[in-house]
Amino acid sequence: MKKTLLGAGFALTLFLSPFQQAFAAETTGELRKFDNVAHRGASGYAPENTIAAFDKALDMKADYIEIDVQRSKDGKLVIIHDTTVDRTTDGTGRVKDLTFEQLRNLDAGSFKGEQFAGEKIPSFEEVLDRYHGKIGILIEMKAPELYPGIEDEVAQQLKARNLDKPQNNKIIIQSFNFDTVKKMNDLLPKVPMGVLTSSTTHTTDQALKEFATYADYFNPSYGIVTKELVDKVHAHGMKISSWTVRSREAAQFLIDMKVDAIITDYPDYVDPRMGVK
Repeated sequence: MKKTLLGAGFALTLFLSPFQQAFAAETTGELRKFDNVAHRGASGYAPENTIAAFDKALDMKADYIEIDVQRSKDGKLVIIHDTTVDRTTDGTGRVKDLTFEQLRNLDAGSFKGEQFAGEKIPSFEEVLDRYHGKIGILIEMKAPELYPGIEDEVAQQLKARNLDKPQNNKIIIQSFNFDTVKKMNDLLPKVPMGVLTSSTTHTTDQALKEFATYADYFNPSYGIVTKELVDKVHAHGMKISSWTVRSREAAQFLIDMKVDAIITDYPDYVDPRMGVK
């Protein structure tokens, strides 16, 4: 479902000499067949889930940004990973207990460095409007059990921007909550869905067969990835995206396993051509 560089790369080689083809293969990592997903943005280099991190991912030419969606006390969809603001801001408390204004008044950047002081918690609408059409967006429904009805609200925001259509296939939705993935699949049947897990109990043929009835992606932690698992996921008609890469060794391991996407804090660990500028 998702766009990869393979098709474009193959078309390009039709117009190149044999020498140029060899050079193209070398410089593009043999025409990269996987997507590079910036985890909470390029969060190795900028504060996670902020505009600074998403802009950095765009600058580094990642294929997707991964974002975490929750909801404020007054019903605004916001981008933050933890269910509390304590770790990544100068505030305290649960996301669901703070208004959007209270959340926006927090400093969500200083924890990463003084140069990021004043970064804000973005809204879901802000991220969609700023980045759709420029970079893919992998949307994680974070702890949706805390936010009844959030599935409908996310779907409404995507539909309002025509991001529920197949031609806009750079939107993917994922969650550890499988019931939410099922709901999202019913609400947005043309948008690719992914299930997240770090448990080997979800890697059986029976489990994968069930996931394949409503999900397009099986997205495990890299610690449980094996070549056998990658082959099984593909045999069930799904793609596999693995997380979270924080070392070059982990990136190379997943490349060798032939996964379809690598979710990383450091996009340049997956593709050195991206480099840090």
